[in-house]
Amino acid sequence: MVSKTRLIVSDFIVSIIWVWNGALIKMFVFKVLQMGHDSRGEFMRQSLTVVSPFFFAFLGKVTKGASYNPLAVLSSAISGDFSQFLFTIGTRIPAQVIGSITAVRLLIDTFPEIGRGPRLNVDIHKGALTEGLLTFAIVTISLGLARKIPGSFFMKTWISSISKLSLHILGSDLTGGCMNPASVMGWAYARGDHITKEHIVVYWLAPIQGALLAVWTFKLLFRPQKQDEKEKLTGKTD
Repeated sequence: MVSKTRLIVSDFIVSIIWVWNGALIKMFVFKVLQMGHDSRGEFMRQSLTVVSPFFFAFLGKVTKGASYNPLAVLSSAISGDFSQFLFTIGTRIPAQVIGSITAVRLLIDTFPEIGRGPRLNVDIHKGALTEGLLTFAIVTISLGLARKIPGSFFMKTWISSISKLSLHILGSDLTGGCMNPASVMGWAYARGDHITKEHIVVYWLAPIQGALLAVWTFKLLFRPQKQDEKEKLTGKTD
């Protein structure tokens, strides 16, 4: 019980840090370094964006699994038992959402000029398709990394970070390329459009469907590693 409570609190805190991380990177590049929104400024911002996941991966290891993204914990919960699934959707995801909402409120109160977060720039169908496909891609990559290189912290984080940045850039002009319902919820709540059809369909339903499809597709294409090892051992004894 204590470990579960600690994990919920950790999810809440890490979600706050994640939202502030993105905003502070922008402020550091464009305000402190006074770089413009040209190729030089964007290169610096994206470079810092690639490096920051190492910090969050480290936080995940220290807190034994804390995450800022509902899709990440949902993907692992689908593969676990039913009690873990209920714990994830009933406590961990709400903690991430509340953390993101709290972070955005604090940001806006501290830095009113920070902006209002990602917005949908296409129709609802294209937006849903975009977020769904981006989520499907990043969840598939994450599952593949966990299977192929389970022990390499640096390599896994590096490939995952580059993949997320690439997918984000692909979808940034359409939906913001978020792939994180909790952080989008924080900004949408601040704007007052968190219960609109567009927000729910594009930033919640589509990514969740993409994550579920990725997990199920991966299970169909690749057998669990424990099963593979068991069959190898059986073959050796035969």
